[in-house]
Amino acid sequence: AAEALQASGTAARVISMPCQEWFDAQPEEYRTTVLPRSLKARVSIEAASAMSWHKYLGDAGRAVSIEHFGASADYQTLYEKFGITASAVVDAAKESINAAKAEA
Repeated sequence: AAEALQASGTAARVISMPCQEWFDAQPEEYRTTVLPRSLKARVSIEAASAMSWHKYLGDAGRAVSIEHFGASADYQTLYEKFGITASAVVDAAKESINAAKAEA
């Protein structure tokens, strides 16, 4: 998704946050370096509920996630069926960018 956004002229960067608790325990200076307050367009990707991500996304942010439980298949099938795809992330990023512009 980041490559597709960059190819279309939209700057993008990927941040991996494997543990929210660890991130939250870091000094404020570090956290704002990773997630600058001025950067309002944000997208989270979670192969489960996005509930815990909203505190990082803000009002303009968007989440790409699976909001239910119980499906069984290989991950490629599940991701495609439930929208965890590069195109879904690109769409979410564009929505977030537009929402951030509307807030400004």
